[in-house]
Amino acid sequence: MKLYEAIFDLERLEVQLQDLISKSENNDFWSNQQAAQLVLKDISQINKKLDLFRSLENDLTELKEISELYKDEEVDNSTIKEIEESLSDLKKSIEAFEVKIMLSGRDDNKNAILSINSGAGGTEAQDWASMLSRMYFRYSEINNFKAEFLDFLDGEEAGLKNCSILIKGEFAYGYLKNEIGVHRLVRISPFDSNKRRHTSFASVSVSPEVELDIDVEVEDKDLKIDTFRAAGAGGQHVNKTDSAVRITHLPSGIVVGCQNQRSQHQNKNAAMKILSSKLYDLELEKIKTKEEKVNSQKKEIGWGSQVRSYILHPYRMVKDHRTDTEIGDVDSFLDGSFQDLIEKLLSSEK
Repeated sequence: MKLYEAIFDLERLEVQLQDLISKSENNDFWSNQQAAQLVLKDISQINKKLDLFRSLENDLTELKEISELYKDEEVDNSTIKEIEESLSDLKKSIEAFEVKIMLSGRDDNKNAILSINSGAGGTEAQDWASMLSRMYFRYSEINNFKAEFLDFLDGEEAGLKNCSILIKGEFAYGYLKNEIGVHRLVRISPFDSNKRRHTSFASVSVSPEVELDIDVEVEDKDLKIDTFRAAGAGGQHVNKTDSAVRITHLPSGIVVGCQNQRSQHQNKNAAMKILSSKLYDLELEKIKTKEEKVNSQKKEIGWGSQVRSYILHPYRMVKDHRTDTEIGDVDSFLDGSFQDLIEKLLSSEK
């Protein structure tokens, strides 16, 4: 395996792709249309990553061939400039591709639900919450996402107390998940007649849009099926044959049984229905646990967990406290132009 293929974990992507393709070729693939659409979506996204990688690989090969061609010859300045520009473009493309590869978490490709809550401070904090909501709407517009309010509560005089925004688009959650935390604003208050400097806080939480896409798959290799002679009501036929069925689902440890049908086949079908129902409940419980975990993380956003400061006075700067990044163009940042910082935060997770 080539070094760069290992770095970008192409082998894992290709294994994932083959697993998904195999799943799409099952005879009952379209029995759950919602789940099938999600599988096809995942296949499309992995293919896009692999196609992009192959394109970058071809560009790199071409540059290497050009370099070899001119290695022992004198090259004019225009050719050198052209090669340098091609190298610069390739570097940018590789960096963008690296970010795409990093967006491989379970929920990264989902839509995002971003919630903003104003902190203590009344109108000041509520106006700051409104400024943040505009910032994320502009970010969405710049990056070809679609944003819409799910709910909001207006402030008493200006701004808003809290809001939830649905941001739709490929990898919306993956890009925005690091916005979670407390955002701090320092400025001369437009609501203070004495023109004093105020500090305002607002908390941001981000969660993936959850789709109830529970697809209960039961594979034969995961089952232990025992048959035995039924007992109790049912007549002579029930008691003379091994018609009762007990099924153990090995991954979960769930055991179900059925013995009240007249044939082993009927009892097995009935037991499988019970097992599917229990597995469905298990998956629902996992989703509930996951949502509770997200909600508990939201509650833990305290005023000590400041992730970013926006200073408008006495100097102008945005500082991200996790990466120690300082940005001087505050106006552009508040107008939604902060994708570079988003990518830097993703890179810092490696």
